[in-house]
Order: sequence, then C-alpha cells, then structure tokens
Amino acid sequence: MSDATFYKTYSSLSNIPAACIITRAKLFYRLSMLIEKVVPLLNFTLSPGQSILTDKFRAHKTYLLHSTKLQWFQKSLQKTSAKSLQDIPSVNFDTVKASNVDDKDEATMFHQAYDQLHQNAQVLFRRQEEQLWLAQYIGMHSTDQGGPYRDSITRICSDICSKRLSLFILCPNGRTQSGLNRDCWIPNVFPPNKSIPTKVKNHYRFIGQLMGMAIRRKHYLDLKFPILLWKQLVEEQITMEDIEAIDMQSFTIINEMEKIIKRNQSIDTDSDINYLFSSIMSELRFDIVSSAGQTYELIPGGAEIPITSDNLKQYCAYYCAYRLNEFHRQIEFIRQGLYNIVPSYYLSLFTASSLEEAVCGKGQMDIELLKRNTNYKNASEDSPHIQRFWKVLSELFDDDQRKLFLIFVWGRSILPSRDEEFTSRFTINPYYISNGEVDKVLPRSHTCFFTIDLPAYSTIEIMYERLNYAINHCSSIDGDGNMIEVIDPNDFATDYSSED
Repeated sequence: MSDATFYKTYSSLSNIPAACIITRAKLFYRLSMLIEKVVPLLNFTLSPGQSILTDKFRAHKTYLLHSTKLQWFQKSLQKTSAKSLQDIPSVNFDTVKASNVDDKDEATMFHQAYDQLHQNAQVLFRRQEEQLWLAQYIGMHSTDQGGPYRDSITRICSDICSKRLSLFILCPNGRTQSGLNRDCWIPNVFPPNKSIPTKVKNHYRFIGQLMGMAIRRKHYLDLKFPILLWKQLVEEQITMEDIEAIDMQSFTIINEMEKIIKRNQSIDTDSDINYLFSSIMSELRFDIVSSAGQTYELIPGGAEIPITSDNLKQYCAYYCAYRLNEFHRQIEFIRQGLYNIVPSYYLSLFTASSLEEAVCGKGQMDIELLKRNTNYKNASEDSPHIQRFWKVLSELFDDDQRKLFLIFVWGRSILPSRDEEFTSRFTINPYYISNGEVDKVLPRSHTCFFTIDLPAYSTIEIMYERLNYAINHCSSIDGDGNMIEVIDPNDFATDYSSED
C-alpha cells in the first residue's frame, strides 16, 4: 500500500509522524503478546454481566491485534467444520419468477433459497467445500461450475436489501434523503408488545446463517447494514449516536426537551412551567413514531397521557429505551443464526467493524489486489489495451460500476480481501474478430472461470463504452456460465457477446 493510499484509508494518522506510528505499533504488539497469556483463563461463553474480568477484556478488545484474534477464530472454525460429502445439493431457482418485481416474498431468490436450504443449513454451511450447492436455473439448462452458484448468492443479497422482502426497510435518512448512511437497510419494525411471527424469525436466522457461511467460505455478501446491527452481533453497546447515524431526527425531540429542562431552572412558579409545556408540547403524548413510521405507545394507555413537567424525565427515559432497543429482537434472531454456523467464543472478541468486514469484505474494490491475481493470455500488463482496461476500472468506473463488472465476470460483487483468499485467478483472454471491426463488439465473460474475453479496443473511450454497456445489460447466465447481454441493434450490428 502506498503512503498516499495508506493515509487516505487511515486519515486520523495523517498528521502523526511515522516514527510515532511505528512506536505505537510496537507497543500494541507487546501488549497483545501479554494479553495472549491471559486468554486461556477467561470464559467467553459468559454473557455480559456474568464476569467482571471477561467484561473488562471485551471492553478493551480493540487493543488486541486483529491477526491474533483471527488466528484463534480460524482454529475454532476448523474444529467446528462439518464433514464433506460427495453429493452437493441442487437448488432450483425460477429466475423468471424471481425477476417479476410485482411478485414479493415467496417469488424472490431469497425465499426460494430459504425453502430449499434452511432445514440443513446448520450442517451444509459448515462444510469445507468452496461451493455448497448447485444452482439450477429453471429453463436455462445450466451446468453449475461456480458461476450460477456465485450469481445466486449475489441475487439473494440483492433481495435482502430491497423492498421485495419485509425483513428490512431503508433507514429514515435514506427515505428522507438527509444525513449519512442513506443506503443502509435496517430491520423492519414490529409492535413492541407483540411477538414476531415464527416464519419471520426463521428468515432472520437464515440471514445470520448466510453470514456465517460467508465468514467460513470467504464468499462476501453485499449487504448494507448500519453499524448498530454489527454491534449487537458482537454484544457491543448501541449508543444514541448509532441511532442518529441512520435517523438524524430520532433524538431531536429529546434534545429540545433537554433545553426546556434547563430553561425550567430559571422559571419560578409551577404555573409558569405548566404554561410552557402546554404551549410548546400540547400535542405530545407517551407514544412514539417508529423508524418505519408506525405510532406505538411507550406505556399502556400512553396515547392519552400528556407530557408535563412531572413526567418529562420519565417520558425521555422511555423514549430513549425504545430507540435503543427498537431492533433488538430482530438482530437477536440474526445473531442466533450466525452463531449456529460459526462459534461465538472468539467471534465475540471481534469489533463491529471487523465482523462487518468478515461478512461483507472491504466494500471498495482493491484494484492492485486484483492486478496481482490476474493472468493474461497472449498479452501482458504492458499491452496497450490492457493498460486501457485497468485505467477504465481504476479511474473511470465508480464503485457501483466496479461491482457490476465483478458480477459480469465472476457472478459475485465483492473481491476477496487478501491474496491467499483467491481460489481462482482473474484471466483476461484475447478476443479475435475475423473482420477486424474490433471496436464494434462487446466483451464476453465466463463467470464459472472468472474470465473475460477482451477485445483490443483502440481507444480508452471505446473501452469504457463497451465495458459499461456490457456490465449494465447482462441479466442472465447461459448453460456454460457465460453472461448473456441484451443487445440494442441500433448500437451494434452483430452480436459477438456470447458463445454457442
């Protein structure tokens, strides 16, 4: 990693001299070595509050080297892996039905996968094979050599973070187009005094099991969840700041009330205080508008109880408690599913951010990492059209286009995080055209083999246009794991985009 990239990634270190950073790193390394000697004495199966020493250790887990925690965790994964079997289960997907946006829930790829996998997920998702099921796309006669499998996981994730399922909703900041994290999805909200339907609980557990599968197989999931979800999964305390990060208006009313309380200190009589409340908060009652827009009572009969100077603090306490626990039950079911696949013992030492990376990868594509894991056939990294390709990918494409490119060539939207996690290298093949009109054809991909047949486009502008068209108009996989493009006849005279 170059210095410029390093300081861009870790901006808080940009004003600290390198010598100080090195000294700090040495200190944490030595501290980590000392902590390792204490770990065998602790019991991480205990819940928070059951052991002062374990709680203290968890509270300072950020000082423990991630590589050390990862080493312990990997050993626990090996001990709890399931035996491999010769037969890989087939999962039939009706992609035509799943693509109908008018059909919800049961038509989705998520629901089709859940119906066929959830009963055996506890064992299947702990197996050591790189590919855990064969994705059979109905009506496409596909032979899954990896491409359809990866594509099915990508589509399942797309369903999870969408309006097609009732499990998650776009966060308030996203719906109002204000504040940060507008692309984050939060668990749907259920009445606080009623139980969540059993089927919904099982769906949340299945999502947790998929997370566990992603951790074991290093097949990262494209899920956009806020930090509060990851915090609860590793039993970290959720704060008001975490709630405001997905709903900037969530504590506005509480902040206003705190101002009123301060103003009360300068008011002499009870009548003046009551007048202040009646004039400013005459419409407020002991109820709350949830993150999904429903109104719930904070206490029985709360809709009829006005807020006064006497019960203001009580109202604030109930309000904050609801906000901080609004998603607790839903995330708890996800946590149950996660720990059904991976052992919780050392995972509880992960920070929320570390767990998110273990499930979802680094998020942004590391171009240099991909370059190091690329093979060229009848070309090299110095070939003019190869240099144009990397320039388009690194400088002209945005993050969304890079994800679409990965789906186009591999069927998954996120790269491995490290060199050793690549089970196959990216391959760029030549694409020869007999009539010489190379600029008029589209690239062709083979998702099963992480391969692209790349024409030697003459300019960077044409390289961008053809790649961008291909990644945005490829919607299905044929029998060989090739991506099929829908060609506009006004753009291209001949379709060279897929074999057979």
